[in-house]
Amino acid sequence: MQKKRNSFRHPRKVGSKNRFLPFVVIVLLIIGVFFVLEKIKETGEQRQAEVPLVEKQKTPERPAPDYAQNIYTSVPKSPTIKTPKNSRPVKHGSIAIIIDDMGASMKDTDRLLAINLPITFAIIPGLAHSRSVAEAVNARGRGVMLHIPMEPQGYPEQRLEKNGLLISQSSEEIRSRVMGYFHEIPHASGANNHMGSAFTEHEDKMLPVLEIMKQKGLFFVDSRTSSSSVGYSMAVRMGMHAGTRNIFLDNEPTVDKVKAQLLEAARMANKRGSVIAICHPHPGTILALQEMMPVLQRGGITFVSAAQLVR
Repeated sequence: MQKKRNSFRHPRKVGSKNRFLPFVVIVLLIIGVFFVLEKIKETGEQRQAEVPLVEKQKTPERPAPDYAQNIYTSVPKSPTIKTPKNSRPVKHGSIAIIIDDMGASMKDTDRLLAINLPITFAIIPGLAHSRSVAEAVNARGRGVMLHIPMEPQGYPEQRLEKNGLLISQSSEEIRSRVMGYFHEIPHASGANNHMGSAFTEHEDKMLPVLEIMKQKGLFFVDSRTSSSSVGYSMAVRMGMHAGTRNIFLDNEPTVDKVKAQLLEAARMANKRGSVIAICHPHPGTILALQEMMPVLQRGGITFVSAAQLVR
């Protein structure tokens, strides 16, 4: 009789082949998690490397001005702008920067004076702070000019101050107004035209303006708002000290555009010896001047007043 096979198995031998399986699964899971984390980290580093490390500068929003005429600007406090390392030129030459349209805000004046480099302030007569700006600028030893409002092309659709000079005015009225301008801003050592793309094309209208300036021993800078302007050539013929605008810095008054124009002015100064640059108290313009003028000076540019460059 055949013996029955004993079906009893020792409990310690049950599943002996699979007792390490849970440990294997756990180890594989841990390895998988580390692998996924490493891939995520690697992807993040690649994306970060693809982003250019350039700090974008935004011109601050313009706050409500502290004067009535909204065409002029007031600059709020803002952080220092970082200048690209490769923007520092090694140049030589002289630049006179004239800030037009001054007289509407003392805030703009204070910000520009704080740059502590020669800047010439061209002040429009009849604005809320014209006399105060002239006094503050003169007290700091900076150049004061009269910014004479003159009729532009397209007038009267094109705006002009009520005290401006018009082609329709007589020589006597023009003389009277110009004398009044200098009475309001007695510290002015010279003048340039505010607008005037129409007025400066007429010799008979420019003559009484320049005659008064010559009598006072003042210089004239032609802003060249018209390619047909006769202002500079007349002043030279009359034996006056005179100059002409070589470059506008802020036709596009963003920080980057003004910086680019300042670098162009430096290149021009290096090539020709001296440059007269004109700009306005826009927020972006003032921020660009604050940043770039010291950089250009360290690169070899000499900043001077407009009076030093007229001949």
